[in-house]
Amino acid sequence: MTDEEVLAEFRAAEALLEGHFILSSGRRSANYLQCARVLMNAERAGKLARALAQKLPRELRAEIDLVVSPAMGGIIIGHEMGRALDVDAIFLERPEGTFELRRGFDIAEGQKVLLVEDVVTTGLSSRQAMDAVRDAGGVVLAEAALVDRSAGEADLGVPFYPLVSLNFPVYDPADVPPELAAIPAVKPGSRKI
Repeated sequence: MTDEEVLAEFRAAEALLEGHFILSSGRRSANYLQCARVLMNAERAGKLARALAQKLPRELRAEIDLVVSPAMGGIIIGHEMGRALDVDAIFLERPEGTFELRRGFDIAEGQKVLLVEDVVTTGLSSRQAMDAVRDAGGVVLAEAALVDRSAGEADLGVPFYPLVSLNFPVYDPADVPPELAAIPAVKPGSRKI
């Protein structure tokens, strides 16, 4: 899929939002991608996952034993990536603020993992999720995400394969432009700051 075809899927699902948004990093933006909306249609979610899987080098796809995603945002795309790659998919949760495996999920020592996210902005939650995978004995081979919002700045420490890269401006809360500051800020994501 081309970038424009991916964005067309977001627009069709009314998942490309405009306003004043508080991102999970605490930073602000006039644009927000509500991946839950684009993934709520199973056919569309599968189509996006298959396109994302095709972004991965063939040699990498052959090495992946398991897909791991951080909850909440990564669960659906992670599940669909597991289907596209024909491997199991599990997710991490953070009931106390730190990612952990629950629900009987485990990672075998040395198991080769693809981390899958919906959106990467700073890469912080991805790095925290990778730490949890490594602590459980897994080897993180790479990360894949529907959207890279980091402008190529996210340092994940592993190869990174986004389906689309978007460079919407983001601002520190103290440096929000006046036109954005005039709009009430909302927190559309699933995570508390």
